[in-house]
Amino acid sequence: MARPNTQQQRRLEVIDAALQAAADRGLRHLSLTDVANQAGVTRGALLYYYDDLEAILVEAHASGMQRVGAERVALVSQQETSVAKLRTAIDAGLPSGPDDALMRLLYEFDVLAGKSPLHDELVQQLYREQLHLYRGILEEGVASGEFALTGPLEDTAMNLVALEDAYGLHIVAGGNITVADARRAIRLYAEQAGART
Repeated sequence: MARPNTQQQRRLEVIDAALQAAADRGLRHLSLTDVANQAGVTRGALLYYYDDLEAILVEAHASGMQRVGAERVALVSQQETSVAKLRTAIDAGLPSGPDDALMRLLYEFDVLAGKSPLHDELVQQLYREQLHLYRGILEEGVASGEFALTGPLEDTAMNLVALEDAYGLHIVAGGNITVADARRAIRLYAEQAGART
């Protein structure tokens, strides 16, 4: 049996392989063999660390959420003003472009919601984290006088999340909406809602 630190490293490598294989093949066509081939190990070796493909995907889903969750919160917390925090939150919540494999994969994981209680919970957790982040920035901005919201704070926060998700999906789908378009449109909504960016 692998030592704990070696075992943890192997599990991380499997998750990285799963994310890459899913980005290459898509979740609908992904198999345990695909993940094993990407990781350069046998299916049996994968099953030493995980019960099945679903267990790998749940952990990969949770790992992918870190980027738009904890890492974005860290970026936002480095900013000093509510205006800068909102701008950073908007920028960090969007994919880097159509080839942003991790963000595309997170959108694909949304499709698994309704089919797996674990994926359902992860999708809801990500939504709650997004909403909490925007709500906190808006509350802070109102309290400091930087923002003068034109509507209910909760609705404004919900709309920011909805715009981020919708534009992000269009970006990774390779449509006509660019990252710059999405950023500009979300910032315009925020300005119209009384939250300067």
